[in-house]
Formats: sequence, structure tokens, C-alpha cells
Amino acid sequence: MRSKLSDYQTEQLQALEGVIEYISGLKDADILKLKHKLSTYLSFRSEVNQFLTTHFKELCTQSCYQSQLSACCTRDGIITFFADVVINAIQSTQIEREQLIANLKTGYSRNKCIYLGDSGCQWQIKPLVCEMFLCQKAEDVVFKDNPSLEKEWNRLKQRAKQFRWPDRPVLFDELEQIFIDAGYSSSLMYLHKSPGLLRIKNRSQKAIRSQP
Repeated sequence: MRSKLSDYQTEQLQALEGVIEYISGLKDADILKLKHKLSTYLSFRSEVNQFLTTHFKELCTQSCYQSQLSACCTRDGIITFFADVVINAIQSTQIEREQLIANLKTGYSRNKCIYLGDSGCQWQIKPLVCEMFLCQKAEDVVFKDNPSLEKEWNRLKQRAKQFRWPDRPVLFDELEQIFIDAGYSSSLMYLHKSPGLLRIKNRSQKAIRSQP
């Protein structure tokens, strides 16, 4: 008999199943419209991936993933925004989505991320929090004698905010709103439910309205 799902599993599963239900009912033209909204973000993610693969992949694989010492990968759950779930589902095949659902239902482990498989993360487009995380040790090793690389990484981190930080209209907020308008709700809709992010968004909206 399957053990009871943790709170983390439950909220992740509900979000994923809701997203799959919604996009499965869309026409091909509507899917294309959604993918068009993601094009700039996916281009950014490709740039970040190339940077990390070139400068950090070997170091991080050896020091964290293979040693099972990662402060991120050894947690049972990582922070995911609702938009992360949407983007990954759109960019995944049906089989890849079903694998994530299976993991959430049966893959609970206290010593590793529930999404981590033998070949690494099972998301096709990892949550932005995961993608932009570098431990201080890794940064010290790579950036020590190369300040230009550190400058480039800081530039990428600032660009990441343009998709998630609601001091302006951002993609993550727009994607949440699409699902809210369709009648969906999730605890992962932080751009609409986090008090801190709502304060930032409200200040931004007031500033825009006050402009001449």
C-alpha cells in the first residue's frame, strides 16, 4: 500500500495535474501561443545553461551530486513557482510528465530531492531557483581568478529577476493569471498569494498608475 503523501508531494502533485489538465484541453493554436510567450525566457535559460555547463558542470557534479553532499539536491523538496510547473509541462512530452507524477506519488526520500533521478534532475526545464543556485564554494573556485566570469553571472542573475520579480509586469505573474482566469488555484501561485511579492507588485502598479 502506498504511504501517505507529504504536504510537499501533495501541493506539487496538485499543481502539476492541474497544469496538465488545462494544457491537454487546449487547441494546437493555443499551445503555440503559450510557447510563444515562453520564447524569450527559454532563450535566457539556454544562455544560463551554456554558462553553467561550461564553467561549473564538472566541479558541481563531482563535489555535490556524486558525493551526495549538495545542500540543494539532498533536500526532499525544492521551491517551485507555479510558472515553473507550467513551463516545464509545456516543454515536456506526455511520458516525461507521467514520470514526474509517478515520482511525486512514490518517490519520497528524506535524503534527496524527489525530482532527482539516477541521471540527474527529471525536469526538462528546471525550476528557476535551482538553475540560478550556486554554492559559495563553487563560486569561490570558479570566480577567484576570473572576475569577468563573476560579472557575467551577476548579469544573468539580474536578468532572471525580469521573469519572476514583480516590480514590473513579468512572465511568471502572467502565467499564473492565465490559470487563475481559467479557474485554477495553487499554493504555488506566489505572485498572487505571497504577501511579500504582492506588496512589491502593488507598489509597482501604483507607481505605473501615478506616471503622467
